[in-house]
Parts: sequence; structure tokens; C-alpha cells
Amino acid sequence: MNRKASAVWQGDLKSGKGTVSTESKLLQNAQYSFGTRFENGTGTNPEELIAAAHAGCFSMALSGELGKAGLTPEKIETTATVTLEMLPAGPTVTKIHLETTAKIPGAKQEDFQKIADGAKVGCPISRLLKTAEITLTAKLVN
Repeated sequence: MNRKASAVWQGDLKSGKGTVSTESKLLQNAQYSFGTRFENGTGTNPEELIAAAHAGCFSMALSGELGKAGLTPEKIETTATVTLEMLPAGPTVTKIHLETTAKIPGAKQEDFQKIADGAKVGCPISRLLKTAEITLTAKLVN
């Protein structure tokens, strides 16, 4: 049996703070900053917690990488979709898909994709879940 959940992070990268909402609405505009931990007391399932944390964490890592490249995003939105599989060893996150869109004046799509790929590798949660297949779609929007 597999279970999936998604979460969307939206925020202000200047302050490093944003909000996370999950598809079940159990986390709805929950505050997120880089050190935030979400508690399971609201009934949120584990895959939603992982999706919420990964969407926010990746966005913060992306913000840092964009800053190093001298790019200032006006807006970033990241959706993380997590697949949790029930394996003999127990529940295991096997797949994560990150989809990020950003509005960055003066940026080129190929440069943004390269920077986003670097952020995926550097994201602390991506490193923790290194046994999962993590894919990324990065798109610039106007």
C-alpha cells in the first residue's frame, strides 16, 4: 500500500519566513521558517509532515543559492509531493517530487534550473531522505 501527500510553501524569501498548506487542509497557512518543526498533534499524517517540511526547506536552500548567484526572487512557490510505501522494514519515503516556480527578474530558465538542482542536493531534508528518489521541476514565471 502506498500513500501520497502534497504540501505547498509560499513565502517571503527576504525574511526567510512563509506558510505551508497541505492538501488535507490540516496544515493551512502554518507558519514556516527554516528551523520550524511541525507536530503531529493536529492529525496530520507523516507524509504530509515530510512534504510540508521539505517544501519549506527546499525553498530556503533555493533562496540561498539564488543569493550566491546574485539573483533576487520576487516570489517562489514550491510544492512537495511525497510517496510513502509500506515496506517489510516499515513505512518508507520512496519518492519525492519537488515543483518550484519563481519570479526572478533577469534570470534565464537554464540558469534557474541549474541553481535549483544545486539547492535540491544541498537541502538538509533531501540529504536526510537520500534513499528516496527525489525529482525536481523548476520553472520561471512572469
